[in-house]
Amino acid sequence: MHIEFRHLRTIKAIHDAGGLQKAADILHITQSALSHQIKGLEDQAGVELFVRRSKPLKLSAAGQRILRLAERILPEIDALQAEFEALHEGSAGRMHLAIECHACYDWLFPVLEQFRRAWPEVDVDIRPGFSFDAMTALRKEEVDLVISSDPEDGDETVFAPLFDYSPVLIIPATHDLAAKPFVEAADFAGETLLTYPVERARLDVYKLLLHPAGVEPATIRQVELTPMILMLVASGRGITVLPDWVMNNQHNRAEFATRPLTSQGLTRRMFAASRAEDADKPYLAHFVRLVRTEAVKLQRG
Repeated sequence: MHIEFRHLRTIKAIHDAGGLQKAADILHITQSALSHQIKGLEDQAGVELFVRRSKPLKLSAAGQRILRLAERILPEIDALQAEFEALHEGSAGRMHLAIECHACYDWLFPVLEQFRRAWPEVDVDIRPGFSFDAMTALRKEEVDLVISSDPEDGDETVFAPLFDYSPVLIIPATHDLAAKPFVEAADFAGETLLTYPVERARLDVYKLLLHPAGVEPATIRQVELTPMILMLVASGRGITVLPDWVMNNQHNRAEFATRPLTSQGLTRRMFAASRAEDADKPYLAHFVRLVRTEAVKLQRG
């Protein structure tokens, strides 16, 4: 027996309408075509699917069995069709993120909450396991967006600029370096430097300041969470370099002093990297716009 989706829709329409003419109107076919379709299905099944001469038209036991099948399968088919249409229209999809910036979580979650309300059909996830090799994960389609301050050359990836920030030294307000208008690489010698647990090449303070000057701190202490880093700084257990936005919303800001790195200060740019073929997806473009808006709030504190 060969049952098609149109057969299931026919059985359900006749059951819901209670007659052939109304069912034909629902299905946008003629009553003659509907009758022919029922006859062909009954010939396949070898049984009658309707109780003849009943008003309204009723399903036989065999027809009820097909109706139960239709009621189980058709909603799943309709949901799948709606999902594919949403994908085609750009209102649904997947946005799995990898973050090459621990401090970015400060602004990321408010952005994701706004994004979730605007794009409820987009599957959002953060994949921290890819943080240290995020660009490879992007090329392998294991993630869809990478937040990074290290753009790469190539045609396969698009780097959308998000915002600029300045890495700054954060120290206790009573620290000797607080008396200086800015700090240089030599000021880190003899200090305990608190960093995130990432390789040095990915740390702004090493890439932009310490490595070019050939300076090493006395001790490196790796800490996973930004609040814990700040707690250790406040208790005099070390100094740190973090993006300038980190201190903007700290309620205990008076306990800390921030100083620019070098007399001119240093500036970095954050990017959202995506595969070139995905860059124009509406929800990805909206996410980028939301991040840019949140960055203004961060800079204003």
